[in-house]
Amino acid sequence: MFACFVGAQIGAAYGVQNENAGMQWLGAMAGAAAGLVVVLADRLLKGITLRTFSSATFGLLLGLLFSRLLLASDVLRHTSDFAQWIVGLAVYAIFGYIGMMLAIRSNRDEFSLIIPYVRFRQTAVLDAPLIVDTNIIIEGRLEEICMTGFLSGALVVPGFVLEELQRLADSADPIKRERGRRGLDSLNQMQKNPGLSVTIHDSVSEKDTPVDMRLLHLSSLLQARLLTNDGNLCKIARLQGIPVLNLNDLSNALRPSVSTGDELELALVKEGRDNHQAVGYLPDGTMIVVNHARAHLGETVRITVAGTLQTAAGRLFFAELKKA
Repeated sequence: MFACFVGAQIGAAYGVQNENAGMQWLGAMAGAAAGLVVVLADRLLKGITLRTFSSATFGLLLGLLFSRLLLASDVLRHTSDFAQWIVGLAVYAIFGYIGMMLAIRSNRDEFSLIIPYVRFRQTAVLDAPLIVDTNIIIEGRLEEICMTGFLSGALVVPGFVLEELQRLADSADPIKRERGRRGLDSLNQMQKNPGLSVTIHDSVSEKDTPVDMRLLHLSSLLQARLLTNDGNLCKIARLQGIPVLNLNDLSNALRPSVSTGDELELALVKEGRDNHQAVGYLPDGTMIVVNHARAHLGETVRITVAGTLQTAAGRLFFAELKKA
């Protein structure tokens, strides 16, 4: 209704300029009719997405181009001007319609055969480089995960991360020194692996800036994904709109779910904290403490999960021996 009212006002204003009452009414009716056409077009286009519209536009352009090439061949040169106009109008309408329908009905992969940029943009995010932090390198799991094919893209090691590894390797603290050396050894193995692409990126940034902030800045600058196992760093990266992958999230997603009341078989491998307890581990490393099972140490027994406890290291399960 608003569109019809606006159209009527514009048409009436046009009639007023002509100082003719008849033209004023005619302009108002024409404006109202134009507004009604806009409303009907909006109703008809309801549910049409931008992708459908862009595909239809591209198909229409292809159809018009083919029609233009066909009519430029002078196949109608021996016909009258009126016949040429009629046939030309029909050719443009038919091939424009066919081009639109073919483009709309095609899927993304078929459409990308004509426009390779579509496929490029589709895979650009998956092929974006992965910027790794210090903890990921020290962990040593990165090479095996990359070789499985779950992570794609080139690995980028910032220069300040390499400097941090070197400082750890030269530290007087034996624990830090061992972590730094393990990280350098892991990085050397990844560089020697022909199946991996590892690049050292020498970025220029303020040395007084914390490493986490420098990682975020570099990820944003290179439009790369950040690979880490730091939960707080992941939260900050997501707040800034930076794509981030957390290996701990992947590990938790692959962890088999165990809930209270489940029955399973467990190999008891060591003694528990209390003198009646024995401890076993699930394939993913989850520890289960079995009460009153010390006498069955070294055996595989049937247990029933009785409860769980959340600790800083993860979830700890408690179980009881399954009664025969």
